[in-house]
Amino acid sequence: MERPGTDSTKKVKRGDVETITTASQVLSGESSKRGFARLWPFLGPAFIASIAYVDPGNFATNIQGGAKFGYTLLWVVTASNLMAMLIQTISAKLGIATGHNLAELCRIHFPRPLVLVMWVLMELVAMATDLAEFLGAALGFNLLFGMPLWIAGLLTAVVTFLILGLQVRGFRPLEAVITAMLGVIALCYLIETILDKPNWQNVVYHALVPQFSGGESVLLATGILGATVMPHVIFLHSSLTQDRIVVKDPVRRLRLFRYQVADVTIAMGVAGFVNGAMLIMAAATFHRAGLSHIASIEEAHITLEPLLGTAARWIFAVSLLASGLSSSAVGTMAGQVIMQGFLERHIPIWLRRLVTILPALVVIFLGFDPTWTLVISQVVLSFGLPLAVIPLVLFSQRRDLMAELVNKPLTTVLAWAVAGLIIALNLYLLHQTLF
Repeated sequence: MERPGTDSTKKVKRGDVETITTASQVLSGESSKRGFARLWPFLGPAFIASIAYVDPGNFATNIQGGAKFGYTLLWVVTASNLMAMLIQTISAKLGIATGHNLAELCRIHFPRPLVLVMWVLMELVAMATDLAEFLGAALGFNLLFGMPLWIAGLLTAVVTFLILGLQVRGFRPLEAVITAMLGVIALCYLIETILDKPNWQNVVYHALVPQFSGGESVLLATGILGATVMPHVIFLHSSLTQDRIVVKDPVRRLRLFRYQVADVTIAMGVAGFVNGAMLIMAAATFHRAGLSHIASIEEAHITLEPLLGTAARWIFAVSLLASGLSSSAVGTMAGQVIMQGFLERHIPIWLRRLVTILPALVVIFLGFDPTWTLVISQVVLSFGLPLAVIPLVLFSQRRDLMAELVNKPLTTVLAWAVAGLIIALNLYLLHQTLF
């Protein structure tokens, strides 16, 4: 199968030339670079995708889990992260092997009526995702500076426009900004972890040993696991790798994939640390202080000051703001990929950003509870998950599409097991939430 966007035809932005040149030299064996310098040009796509795993929705579920059950559900975060690594690795591999993103492959290989249904549902998922992330950023501005939520919402719109505007300079500047924001979130929670002085023996034990504490803990664990893989970011990740660095030679393509595995491992490792640190913070502060009722982001923010001091409260707000801004920008990018892939139509990114912020602004102006809105948005995401995970596994196990990068039998078995588990948990969570 001939790949689009070969080295000779691909339009390279000026800011990306050095990255692509260095990557090509590494893949061909011509580079003298060693260690991290060899890996550097390949890092980026997974860091953008990993933002979806530390979005404001994760703040809510991890805080609730830690406040109610201490360290008990920390193993759920570990398991979630391992599953996310597998799914995102396959998504990255799909883009490298086929030269198409997941939405494009669905359009090419599925019947037209099914494609249209998938597009409508995935657009709703993208809007629900953006709603949660946009609200999280607005809440971050609100908590950090005390401004009214509607002003915070307008400011969020402006900042995300600026972030998305970096795309005109190529992929590298946007990757750098999103990665920097992930670094800010990680640094904030590293400081929080130092301040809250957790019981490290309990942390290690519960991170590795599965256990529950009553029926409510099962439901909350389902919420954490069920929201692990965001459908929009599966589509996005395959798009980020499809024409970033294009090679035809099978040997070089295998090398490229190995570097992308490293990208996923590092990025998702950072995201896993952040999620674990969120739960640890809630366990070491709220649960230890007998404040198991803490269920909202606002409550957590207010309660941190008397427990850990003013610095902890500010650090929490900064991490929420960085999470909301970066994940909102990434969500808009995913929506663009979904429309282009399913319909072969493209609208300006600023227009999509303008359309997708309207529901969030309506929610803010009507005064709906932000945390409750985050929960409802996660329910909507449950509907879209099968439409991302199932096609991903179906395509990645086809040798005619994937060639030398086709899934190994064990990878396919694990992928179907993870896909089935995630979908089942989302359906269970959906049932429990609505009924």
